[in-house]
Amino acid sequence: MPAEWLELTMNEKRDIRALSKEELRTFFKNKGDQAFRGNQVYEWLWQKGVHSFEAMTNLPKATREMLDKHFVINHIKVDVMQRSDDGTIKNAVRLHDGLLVESVLIPTDTRTTACVSSQVGCSLNCSFCATARLKRMRNLLPDEIFDQVRVIDEQSKAFFGRPLSNIVFMGMGEPLMNYNNVLKAIDKITSAEGLGMSAKRITLSTSGVPKLIKKMADDEVKFKLAVSLHSAIDSVRTSIMPFNEQFPLSELREALQYWYQKTKNRITYEYVVWKGINDQRKDVEALIKFCKFAPSKVNLIEYNPIDDGQFQQADSRALTLYQTMLEEAGITVTVRHSRGKDIDAACGQLANKTVNSR
Repeated sequence: MPAEWLELTMNEKRDIRALSKEELRTFFKNKGDQAFRGNQVYEWLWQKGVHSFEAMTNLPKATREMLDKHFVINHIKVDVMQRSDDGTIKNAVRLHDGLLVESVLIPTDTRTTACVSSQVGCSLNCSFCATARLKRMRNLLPDEIFDQVRVIDEQSKAFFGRPLSNIVFMGMGEPLMNYNNVLKAIDKITSAEGLGMSAKRITLSTSGVPKLIKKMADDEVKFKLAVSLHSAIDSVRTSIMPFNEQFPLSELREALQYWYQKTKNRITYEYVVWKGINDQRKDVEALIKFCKFAPSKVNLIEYNPIDDGQFQQADSRALTLYQTMLEEAGITVTVRHSRGKDIDAACGQLANKTVNSR
């Protein structure tokens, strides 16, 4: 870290959560204070989640005033919260610079899952996704990702009487396009000095960026991997996910083979079956062929429509065809029914509505 960052001689206030514990300790030493003050501040920021320096009650008043002079805590704010009849909670989350992202709490009888965002908007332009209609503005910072999880953990305790059990990076944005910040956030979420959650309860869902899937394997991450596939035929996938032209299925499959060889972890495929797009026997046959190189699981997801356009849920016969053929091929398959149908639960839907109403 540059000396000027630690000395903070400029008038500009810095985001204190951008500093590591060691950097906080160094800051206090440079100010003539004791290094352990950095440990105390770090605990207040990440374990206790305070939003102001005044709340750091075991620090002397002069120290709190000094911190307030030099730093800010750029916490998020829930701008809009929607609750579904099925218990699903959708949050429109306002960031410190006024931009908006979404997070979702999905409850079942046995667990609560947080679906969190990694970017403001998305640059991948998937035709079926409401987030693609929002301009990609910027990557989320580690603390902004962490805050989404903390808020949903608090909502889980308040509304369902139990802490958050699972996290999936399946909200707005492509998490691998914000690789470093997502991994830093996961480090904080899993750290005993953060939320202390198990990495095995975290799933990163990607549309498929081959080079970065390989990097995850090399970095020996402990969380799970899911791929939003939706078609194992290049021409079909490119028509609904245009970036597939740059990252074709052959490259994706090679990267996933590398992932499995390095991690030995089963791969989950997220897959929506749409009427007239991927609802034929040839689509299922291509999916089976794509999956067979490693142990895998296919989640057939009921589509949450964002309008009355070309993407409509396929009929039950198509889903039954997928389920039967996948099971006969020895591939685990689960049908996931849509949640939050009575609210703006589709990814990007609430953000679109909130942005357009301002």
